[in-house]
Amino acid sequence: MLEFAVEVAREAGMFLKRSVGGIRAIETKEGQETNLVTEIDKKSEAMIIGAVRRRYPHHGFLGEETGSTTPTADTIWIIDPLDGTTNFTHGLPIFCVSIGIQEKGGLVAGVVYDPNRDEMFTAQRGRGSYLNGKKIRVSEREKLIKSLLVTGFPYNVRENPLNAVEHFGAFLKESQAVRRLGSAALDFAYVAAGRFDGFWEVALHPWDMAAGLLLVEEAGGKVTDFRGFPTTVMGKSIVATNGRIHEQMISILKKNLA
Repeated sequence: MLEFAVEVAREAGMFLKRSVGGIRAIETKEGQETNLVTEIDKKSEAMIIGAVRRRYPHHGFLGEETGSTTPTADTIWIIDPLDGTTNFTHGLPIFCVSIGIQEKGGLVAGVVYDPNRDEMFTAQRGRGSYLNGKKIRVSEREKLIKSLLVTGFPYNVRENPLNAVEHFGAFLKESQAVRRLGSAALDFAYVAAGRFDGFWEVALHPWDMAAGLLLVEEAGGKVTDFRGFPTTVMGKSIVATNGRIHEQMISILKKNLA
């Protein structure tokens, strides 16, 4: 299944790359002006689901655009067909395809494909994480003040859920620097590859993190909620780190929990 996920992720990713600048319509979701969706998102998801359904007709899906189908299936494909839609609509080349595979409630494989850099991140439970076939590991940085962090903001950031703005301000002061890419799946992947030392976000969905969460864990990192407790793709607030700075990040987050 992982090999097939790589195939369909690459095909969808190249479709996204070809489609930059070719958007015909941009819609908003959930009544939020900043939560965008395009026909490209929808076509990419349809491509992925169609391909998987032909190969595995009894599998189920949880997709950002189509929602849940066959939720009682033993195997569920969790799909974000275009993670970084806002970047995509502006022609900013920071977006990807994310596919996680869940069996009987547990993540078993994940793929994050960045078509702009032709980087394919893959992970399989118990077999490690890889970038273009080469094994990757999280960083070894141990001090938060020397760490490069990344985060994202929810579409309703103006309402400041879970004190998102306060968390950002606190980490600006306690870390070496904080970045904001606009793609949670790539944030996870970059932590797994050691490019970032830690990532946090207050409001994610399963498709944002199914592949990325497994990438970090299989690369030797740690993923929990804001209080340091184990979490799953159904959680909302996520901290993913190299493990060495995890408790330092949790300590900062706890100070600003609502």
